[in-house]
Amino acid sequence: MKFLLYALLFAIFYPASKSPANERTQALKPKPTLLLSISEKLVDSQDDNSKFKEPAGAISLTDAVAAALQGNPSLAVFAQEIRAREAEALQAGLRPNPGFAAEAENMAGSGSFAGLDEAEITLSVGQLFELGGKRQKRAQAAILNADLAAWDFEIARLAVYKQVVAAFTELLAAQQRIELQQDLKTVAEEALQDIERRINAGRESPAEAARAKVELSKTTITLEKMQQHLLALKRTLAATWGSTRPQFEQVTGTLEQTTDLPSLETLQKFVSQHPLVAARAAAMQLRDAELELAKAQRLPDPTVEGGVRRLNGSGDNAFVVNVSLPLLLFDRNQGAIQAAELRRQQADKQKQAAALELQTELARIYAALSASTLEIESLRSTVIDEAQRAYELINDGFKMGKYGFLDVLDAQRTLFEVKSQYLNALSKYHLTLAQLESLIGRKAGQLQ
Repeated sequence: MKFLLYALLFAIFYPASKSPANERTQALKPKPTLLLSISEKLVDSQDDNSKFKEPAGAISLTDAVAAALQGNPSLAVFAQEIRAREAEALQAGLRPNPGFAAEAENMAGSGSFAGLDEAEITLSVGQLFELGGKRQKRAQAAILNADLAAWDFEIARLAVYKQVVAAFTELLAAQQRIELQQDLKTVAEEALQDIERRINAGRESPAEAARAKVELSKTTITLEKMQQHLLALKRTLAATWGSTRPQFEQVTGTLEQTTDLPSLETLQKFVSQHPLVAARAAAMQLRDAELELAKAQRLPDPTVEGGVRRLNGSGDNAFVVNVSLPLLLFDRNQGAIQAAELRRQQADKQKQAAALELQTELARIYAALSASTLEIESLRSTVIDEAQRAYELINDGFKMGKYGFLDVLDAQRTLFEVKSQYLNALSKYHLTLAQLESLIGRKAGQLQ
């Protein structure tokens, strides 16, 4: 009997061996994709923003991505969720607490049992013993749940990357449109000056000056609208790193550069490594662990108590041992097991659906990029040059009196529309390229 009590006390108070949750102190976060490691300024942790410095002056796309990955408020939420699930994994690996009980019998009765002379007082401690590896399986499921949150974090980071590239591209295109509009305003001013000289010389009707002034006013108004829109785009980009007042002045870069894409088959290999696929695989592992835990919970867990009893009547002491075990007559955890099996099947279907969705999205994006590339090359090689040549010929002819102002205005608008179409095509190309890079997890130019 003494041996049983000593064994019980040893099991209760001996330090628990390290559970999987205790041993897992690193690498809960998956390694960032190559795409998210393009900047040395990237800070892995979202918890410490004390070193975050908002970009200022002229910033590049790399600067913007690094700032957003460090300062984006939504990413901080994911980082806190990972920490919370790590804490849950730690909790899941802990043993149940022991219990203490005090019991008094044969007291406050009648006769010889009126006082405490015949009382029996028992002090005991008890411990629930989990069988079937429940604690280890519970800890493993909690660890996999933390891993799943880490993959969700990676997916969110890719989404932020796309958001930053979209905002940066629109801002860069807006800057170039303003430059184009400023050129258009300069041309309108020069045209008005030329018309006024010709009117003073008696070689032009005053009506042409009125038309030129109207065109100059329209160009100026459009330029002012573009400048206001530029401020809004700056706020949109700054919001990706949690700022409401942009500190930077402009973005730098070019939209002219395009990338030679590898084959669709080559890109498909990288898509299979997307964090969404990894997250679905992690979800399957989690469901497997939950199923194993549900099966283990069919086993009853005994509670063992041991203690010392004082018999006041005889003045003797004795050890007491008690073992209790649930009887599995009605609840054998059958419902939880069935639910875990169904969720395991569901996770398998979700993994297949995610892979199919990504491959379909890749094919759509690849086709869109190919079409955008053809449009850009066509505009770049022929259309813009021809529109520029036509405008120069008509403008020179206008100065020589061969053409009227309306002819110049028409050629000028055509050239502006073609250049605007070119900018739109470049902007669309880079937005679509960002979607592709978020699918393959790396810069497209690195695949060459």
